[in-house]
Amino acid sequence: MAKSYQIDDCPVAKTLDLIGERWTILLLRELLLHGPRRFQDFQAALPGVAPNILSARLKTMEDDGLVRRSLYSERPPRLEYVLTDKGKSLGPIVKAMRDWGNKHLG
Repeated sequence: MAKSYQIDDCPVAKTLDLIGERWTILLLRELLLHGPRRFQDFQAALPGVAPNILSARLKTMEDDGLVRRSLYSERPPRLEYVLTDKGKSLGPIVKAMRDWGNKHLG
């Protein structure tokens, strides 16, 4: 189970509960920059993430309504991950993080 700040009256803590796990923001970044992605696309873009962690993060993001799995081939069955409107709405946050990093971290 994901860690939680358990501060129900703080929107920042609740947002971090949703996207604060390691790799989640980078998965969002990949989807925001490149659109629908397959599992192997994430593995190629994020070589440090273990397959079991990647799978767990994607499942959590799906459960939280940030992404949905979409079948793009029936034979053999193949899936890709697509941002939902809720997931897309995190785009300005990811962009702000990118901009801040460019400005302050070089």
